[in-house]
Amino acid sequence: MFSPGLKRSKLSSQKERNVGANLRAPDSPSTPLTENNKPAHQASIPDRPSTGTPAPWAPRLSVLARIPPANKNEKGDGVDPIKPVFVGEFPQVVHDEQTSFLQRRVPADVCISGGMDKGTCLSWIIYGNKIFIWSYLSSTAPKKCVTLELPSDVLGNADLGRTSYIRNNWLLSVVNWDSTSKVSNRAAKHCYSAGIVLCNQKTRAVLYWSDIFADVGAASVTICSSSDELLVTSSRIDSNATPNRHATNFTGSSSFNSLIASAIPGTQNACVALACCSSGELWQFYCSPNGIQVNKVHQNIQSLSSQGAGVGQLVGSKGYPRSMIWRLPYFSVSDSNRQFFLLTDHEIQCFNIKLFPDLEVSKLWSQEIVGNDGDLGIKKDLAGQKRIWPLDLQVDDHGKVITVLVATFCKDRVSSSSYTQYSLLTMQYMSEVNIFSDLHERVLEKKAPIQVIIPKARVEDEDFLFSMRLRVGGKPAGSTIILSGEGTATVSHYHRNSTRLYQFDLPHDAGKVLDASVLPATDDGEDGAWVVLTEKAGIWAIPEKAVVLGGVEPPERSLSRKGSSNEGSAQEERRNLMFANNIAPRRASSDAWDAGGRQATGLTGITRRTAQDEESEALLGQFFHEFLITGKVDGSLGKLKSSGAFERGGETNVFVRTSKSIVDTLAKHWTTTRGAEIVAMGIISTQLMDKQQKHNKFLQFLALSKCHEELCSGQRHSLQIILEHGEKLSAIIQLRELQNIINQNRSTGVGSTHSSFENQVSGALWDLIQLVGERARRNTVLLMDRDNAEVFYSKVSDLEQVFYCLERHLEYIISMEQPVGFQIHKACELSNSCVTIFRAAMDYKNENHLWYPPPEGLTPWYCQPVVRNGLWSIASFMLQLLKETSEIDMSAKSELYSHLEALAEVLLEASSGAINAKVERGEEHKGLLNEYWSRRDAILDSLYQQVKGFVEAGYQDLTDNTGENKEEILKNLSSSLLSIAKRHEGYQTMWNICCDLNDSGLLKNLMHESMGPRCGFSYFVFKQLYGKKQYSKLLRLGEEFQEELSIFLNHYQDLLWLHEVFLHRFSAASETLHVVALSQDEGSISITEEEIDSDHPNPVPTLTDRRRLLNLSKIAAFAGKDADSQIKAKRIEADLKILRLQEEIMEVLPLDDTNQHVEKKLLRPEELIELCLESGSKELALQVFDVFAWTSSSFRKSHRNLLEECWKKAADQDPWSELYQASVSEGWSDEETLQQLSRTILFKASNRCYGPKAETIDDGFGEVLPLRQENVEVAGLKDTRSSVEAILMQHRDFPYAGKLMLTALMLGCVQGDDVKLEESLSPMV
Repeated sequence: MFSPGLKRSKLSSQKERNVGANLRAPDSPSTPLTENNKPAHQASIPDRPSTGTPAPWAPRLSVLARIPPANKNEKGDGVDPIKPVFVGEFPQVVHDEQTSFLQRRVPADVCISGGMDKGTCLSWIIYGNKIFIWSYLSSTAPKKCVTLELPSDVLGNADLGRTSYIRNNWLLSVVNWDSTSKVSNRAAKHCYSAGIVLCNQKTRAVLYWSDIFADVGAASVTICSSSDELLVTSSRIDSNATPNRHATNFTGSSSFNSLIASAIPGTQNACVALACCSSGELWQFYCSPNGIQVNKVHQNIQSLSSQGAGVGQLVGSKGYPRSMIWRLPYFSVSDSNRQFFLLTDHEIQCFNIKLFPDLEVSKLWSQEIVGNDGDLGIKKDLAGQKRIWPLDLQVDDHGKVITVLVATFCKDRVSSSSYTQYSLLTMQYMSEVNIFSDLHERVLEKKAPIQVIIPKARVEDEDFLFSMRLRVGGKPAGSTIILSGEGTATVSHYHRNSTRLYQFDLPHDAGKVLDASVLPATDDGEDGAWVVLTEKAGIWAIPEKAVVLGGVEPPERSLSRKGSSNEGSAQEERRNLMFANNIAPRRASSDAWDAGGRQATGLTGITRRTAQDEESEALLGQFFHEFLITGKVDGSLGKLKSSGAFERGGETNVFVRTSKSIVDTLAKHWTTTRGAEIVAMGIISTQLMDKQQKHNKFLQFLALSKCHEELCSGQRHSLQIILEHGEKLSAIIQLRELQNIINQNRSTGVGSTHSSFENQVSGALWDLIQLVGERARRNTVLLMDRDNAEVFYSKVSDLEQVFYCLERHLEYIISMEQPVGFQIHKACELSNSCVTIFRAAMDYKNENHLWYPPPEGLTPWYCQPVVRNGLWSIASFMLQLLKETSEIDMSAKSELYSHLEALAEVLLEASSGAINAKVERGEEHKGLLNEYWSRRDAILDSLYQQVKGFVEAGYQDLTDNTGENKEEILKNLSSSLLSIAKRHEGYQTMWNICCDLNDSGLLKNLMHESMGPRCGFSYFVFKQLYGKKQYSKLLRLGEEFQEELSIFLNHYQDLLWLHEVFLHRFSAASETLHVVALSQDEGSISITEEEIDSDHPNPVPTLTDRRRLLNLSKIAAFAGKDADSQIKAKRIEADLKILRLQEEIMEVLPLDDTNQHVEKKLLRPEELIELCLESGSKELALQVFDVFAWTSSSFRKSHRNLLEECWKKAADQDPWSELYQASVSEGWSDEETLQQLSRTILFKASNRCYGPKAETIDDGFGEVLPLRQENVEVAGLKDTRSSVEAILMQHRDFPYAGKLMLTALMLGCVQGDDVKLEESLSPMV
C-alpha cells in the first residue's frame, strides 16, 4: 500500500523524479520491459503476483458474496469485506489495441492517459493514436465504444516512436449536448450526444470533436496548437485528411495543468474550453464544428493575483495555477453565466465567464488560503515548515463546499529528518455574502479543521506532488480519493473522530489507476460508491463497507505504490476484519452488501448483529439442510427457541433472513458475463422454479417443526414477510413467462436467430428490467459485475423496485418523442406486467391462505406506497394518452382501454388494502382515503367516457350481436367497469351507467348490493335525486328503501316529514314539521325541478308557508295520539300566535327597506321584542308582553333583562306626572281613578302578565319577575331589585306618582268583572 522513506541512490532518485523521461530504477515495482515484450498469448496470467486486486479473469468476488451465510464455514470462506469489486471489462476494441500496443515493444515507462467523466458516466483511454470512449456503467464488455484517431502530426512524430509516447499526457473534457440542466432521471444516466475537447499537456495541441456519437460518418476533428499568437483558427477537416493548422507545435517549456469545457446555450455543438498553463497563463478556446478560436484571456484582467507576480501572470511559482473546476457541474439553458474556481500556490480565485452573447471572463473574488492567518486556511512559516503546495481543488455538486489537497514539506527539529505532510483543507461559502458585489476580503470560511491524511510521509519530488489529483463525492459520505501519478488510488475517510485510509492497489502487471469517479446515485442526494479506471484490468468499484472496514490509521508513509516499513498495518487490518464479523447488512441478504441509507458517521446501512444472531441463523441453516436430506425435524423447535431465533422481528428475524437468502440466491451457473443473451436462456425459468421448490420446502420445514405455529402466534409480521417472498417469487416466474411470450410474439416471422435476440432485448418490459437491475447494481456494489437482467431475476425480494422505477423513471421507458402508437404499445406492455405481478401474488396467496397469519393490521407488500405510486404513475400516463390521442384508431384505443381497466382494478385493490390495514391499526388514514378517492374517480370516470365514445362511434367489435341497440351495447361494454366500480364504491360511475341505461331495476339492485358506509350507494342516489330536485322519485325510492331514506332525510328535514307520514310515524312527522316551520335556514323548504323551470321565486319560506307547516304539525300531533300530544299541540299553537304577532307587528311598523327585508323572514322572539322596543310605538310596547307570554319559561328566565326593559318601556308610555297633577287638582274618585288607570300601558301589561285570565306557556311571569317587592323572598330570587315594583321605583316620576303607578299594577293584576277600587288598593295602603 504505502511506501517508507527508503534510502536510495541519488541517481535513482533523480531518475524517478523525471516522470516520463527516464527508465525506472531496477528496484521499481513497475512492469519490467521484458515482460512487456512478451507475446500476447504469453501474458502474465500464470505468473501473476498473489497480492493485489484480482483481475477480471479471476473468480468473481460477487459470486462468493452470494453464498448463503448458513453455508459459510468458520475458516473464512466467503466475502472479503475490504476487497474492491470488479465492475466491467474493457470493450473488445480496447483489448485488441492493448494487445497490439504490447507487441510494439514500447518502453516500460510510457504514459497511458485515461479518465472518467462523472457527468456523462463516460470513461476514456488513449493507446497510441486512438482514443476509446465508452460508458463505465455497463457490467459486461460494452458493445458501444467510440474510437477516435489522433492525427500523427499532433503526436509530434508520425512513426509513433518513443518520443511521442513519452509526451502522451492528455487532458480531456466531455461536453454533454443532451442537456445543460441537471439530469433528473439518474437511473437512466446515459449520454447520447457529446462533444470532446482534448489537449496535450506538453505540446498544448487542442483537438475538438463536435459529436462523437454522430451516426453519419466520422466525427469532425478541429485542431490547433497554442502559440504566442492571440488568435489562431483552424478549419474543419475530415478524419482522413491532413489537418490545416495556422501554427505548429509549441516549443516552450510550460504545459497545461487543467482543462474545463462548457456548452454554450443557444448554439449548435459549440462550446468554450478554458485551460490554465504552468507559466501562469489562462487560455480560452471557442470550439465549434467550423474551427477553434483561441484567446489568451488574462490580459482582460487587471490584477489576477494579490502577489503581483508580474503583468499577465496568475502566480509567480513554477507549476501554477494548478487546477480549475466549474463551481456547479450542471447549469440551466437559460443561464448566460457560469463560474469556475482556479487554484494558485496560495489562494483560490473565482471567475465568471459570460457565455452569451460574447465570451467574457471576469474575476469575482479571490481568497488567500496559505498565509499568516490560520483561520483563513493554512498558516505558513510555522516551526519546521519549509514549503506548502496546494495540489488540487474539488467542489461538491451544490457548489458550496471546496476541498483542497495540500502537501507540506517539513523538517523535524529534533531528528533533523525531513518529511511531507498531506492534508485536506475544506472551505465553504460564508453566509450572507454577495459575491457579485464589490470584491470581498473574505468569501470562504473553514468548514472543519484541517484533516491530516498522512502526518509524516516520505519526501517526494515536485513532479510526483504535481501528479496527484483529488476527487470528492463518493461513499462513505464525506470521503475523498487521492490519485497519484504512479497509479495508486487512496480513499481518505474521517471515521469515528479519526482519519482512515484505504488504498486501492493493483498487482504490478495489471497497470496503474488512471482515474476515479463515483457511480451516479439512483435517488436524489448522495452519489454512489467510488469507481476506478485501471490501465489494463478494466473498471473496479470500492464498496463503502470496504472503505470503513479496510481503512487504516494514517501511517508514516507515502501515497506512492512503493513498499512499506509500517508493520502494524497488517495487524490493524486483521482487527478491522474481526470487527467486520460482527456486522451484517441492514437488509439480510445472502448475496451482497447493500449500501443504502444515509448516516453522518459510521458505516451506513448496517445493523449490529450479536453472536446469538449468528448462532441461531447457523443453527436454522443446519436444521433446514438436514431436513432437505432426511426430511426429519427432530427437536428443532426447542433448540431454535433456546438460541433466540424467535426474539427478533421483521426483516431481522432469522427465518426471514433464511427465506430471503433462498429467493435471492444467484445460482453458480449464472455467473457469466456474457451479457444480455442470458435472458434468452431457459435456465432462468429453471432456476426460478428451483427457488420456488426450495422455498416451499422451507415452508414445509416450518410447519413440521412447529416453527410456523410459533411465528404465527408471536411474529406475525415475520411470517407475513416469509410468505410474501413466495408471492414475489411466483410473480417473478409469471413475469418471466410474460417476457417469453412477448419475445415469441416479436420474433414471429423473423428468420434469423440474431434478429430474434435483438427483438427480445427491446421493448418496455425489457427496459424496465434493465432499470431495476441497474438500480440494484448501483445500490449493491458487489453486484456491479453482473448483468442487469441477471440481477433483476435474482433480487426477488426487492420486487417493489419495479414500481419504484415506474414512478421515478417512466419517462425513460416511454419517451414523449416517440410516435403515439409506440407509446400506447409500451404503456400496455408495462400495464400488463404490473397486472401479471399482482395477480400472480394474489393467486399464490389464495392457494396458500392456510399458511398466512391473521391479517389484522398487516400491510401486504403490494399495498405499500411505493407500489401504489408506481401503479398510479403508469395509470395516469395511460389516462393522459386517452385524453390527448384522439387521432388514434379505435383498435389501439380499445387495447389501451382494456389494459387500463385491468390496471385500475389492481391499483384500487392495493389502495383499499392499505386503508384496511391502517384502520385495523387505528392509525390516521384520512390522507390515504383522499388519495384513494381521487385516483378511483379519475380512472373510472375516464374509462366510462371511453366506453361512451365506443358506443357513440358505433364501435361494436367487443360484442358479437351487431343488431343490438345503443343501450344494449353500452350495457355489455360497461359490465366489467360496473363490476370494478361496485367493488370500490365508485358511485358516480355506477350512477352514470344507470342513468344512461335508464334502468331503474339495475339501479335498485345496485342499491341493495352496495350497502357501504352511510347506506352505501343508496345514500349517493338519494343525494343525486335531491340535488336535481327530483323529490317525487326520491320519495318513491323510499317505499323500497325506507330506513336508508330516513337516514338520508335526517339532513333534509323539509322532505323527511313526508317520508315519516308515509311510514305512519305521525308524532315524528309533527316534530319534523315543527322544526322546519321555525327553521332559520332560508332554504328549509324545497321546491321541485318543475318549479325551478317555471321561474318559481327564490325558495325563501314566507310566514304563510310557516303557518301552513305549523298547522300540519298540529294535525300530525293529534294524529299521533301520543300521551303528550296535547302538550305538543299547545306549544305549536303558541308558536302560531307568535307568528301572528309578527304579522301584526310588521303591520304597525312604518314601511321602509329594512322592514321590507325583515317582513319576509322569521324573527326570533328576542329580535321581535327588540324591534318593538326600538319602534317607540305605544301599541308595540304592550305586544312585547304577548311575545313573552307565548315563549317558554326558560326563554323568559334567560331574557329577564330584556323583560325588565319592556316594563321600563311600558312605564314610559304614559304621562304619570300629568296624571298625578290631574288627580290632585280634579280630585278623582275611585271610579274615575280606575277608569283613568285602566287606559295606561302599565295596567294593561299587568293584566296581561299577572291578571286572572293571563295565559302563558309553562310557568307564569311571577316565577321570573314577581309583581311586588315583598314577593321576591317568596320567589327565592337573590336580586332584591327583581320585581316590577322595584323597576318602577327607579322611574323618574315615581317619587310623586308612584302610588298611581303601583295602583295601576295592582288594578291590572286583579281586574275582573266586579272588582272594586278599595279591594285593589287595600294592600298598598
